[in-house]
Amino acid sequence: MDRLIASLDPEERGHISESIVDAVRAVPRHHFIPDVGLVRDDDGERYLIDRQADPDAWYRAVYGPNGIVTQLDDGATPLTALKGDFTSSASEPATVADLLNQLGPEPGHRVLEIGTGTGWTAALLSHLVGGHGEVTSIEVDPQVAEQAAKNLSYAGFHPRLLVGDGALGCMDGEPYDRVHVTCGIREVPYAWVEQCRPGAVIVLPWHPGYGDGVVLRLEVQDDGTAAGRVVGFASYMWMRAQRPGSQETAETTRWYWTALDPRALGDLCNGADLAISALTGLESSVSSGVDDDGEYWRMVVAPAGDPGSYAVATWRPGRTRHAVQQVGDRPVWDEVLHAYARWVSWGEPSWERYGVTVAPDGQSIWLDTPDNVLRRQEA
Repeated sequence: MDRLIASLDPEERGHISESIVDAVRAVPRHHFIPDVGLVRDDDGERYLIDRQADPDAWYRAVYGPNGIVTQLDDGATPLTALKGDFTSSASEPATVADLLNQLGPEPGHRVLEIGTGTGWTAALLSHLVGGHGEVTSIEVDPQVAEQAAKNLSYAGFHPRLLVGDGALGCMDGEPYDRVHVTCGIREVPYAWVEQCRPGAVIVLPWHPGYGDGVVLRLEVQDDGTAAGRVVGFASYMWMRAQRPGSQETAETTRWYWTALDPRALGDLCNGADLAISALTGLESSVSSGVDDDGEYWRMVVAPAGDPGSYAVATWRPGRTRHAVQQVGDRPVWDEVLHAYARWVSWGEPSWERYGVTVAPDGQSIWLDTPDNVLRRQEA
């Protein structure tokens, strides 16, 4: 436990309140971790922890700093395969503590949680709001929800648990004081805002498209909107209703040269990534790598609404120009470069200067103030 507590306040995050630390001490994490889990080491390699085969290693992982994957491919692939998409987990303790710290739940609050997962955060929230508060937690996966209910009951916590689409919220528990989201979101469902009182806080892992995920903290306004800024970083598994769609391969391909070293885009700060997300609307994650010949490549993929469009730029040693393969009709690489240039022209604003407003008709991404809208997304 001491090792886990020590991991909650890394230097790159803000100070975690004593109430959050006390909650982590009061809710043993091992009650919420299955006997077999999947962990990634510092190099990204996957390995299993098995309580029966090696209990000491299992406990070290449970009370260590890493997230523990509990499901692959929505349950279609066993963890022992070590391959597949992560679809449910017990998140990294420091990230959980950071999001709860931003949320600021207090005794007596009514809290809506989107994504029960293992149940650990629902237990932490139950401890934080106390006996006069109420926690409603929604999980889309029936099997995950069933196990979470068992975990919570065994640990002595009894939040209200529902199975369903968390994007819809829960109307018969409103008005909420806090909304805690445990899955990656691109577009904030207005239902969460609508079901909150004015002054309520919504904290979520926001995946705007290009680059890494961030933490968004919104406050509900008297006019029925919610607005707030990026307050940190977090990469979570997608909410199932908002997962990027699959792409078909386009038939058209063209090649051309770019003067910008594609490696430079991999070294950009998060402020640039947020600008590119806002200005281009790219939805899919950027991928990159180095092949056996030492060539670096970087791929950018268009949203599902532009089927098959993507671009791959390749750096080769000794070259001053770099090849771009553009597939499909949308000039994805050019859009990224133009957005990057605009970010530079703004004075290279950092990530803390970006925010979002959520209204009944959609959400707006802005820089510095809600009036300076970079992109409007219709509901």
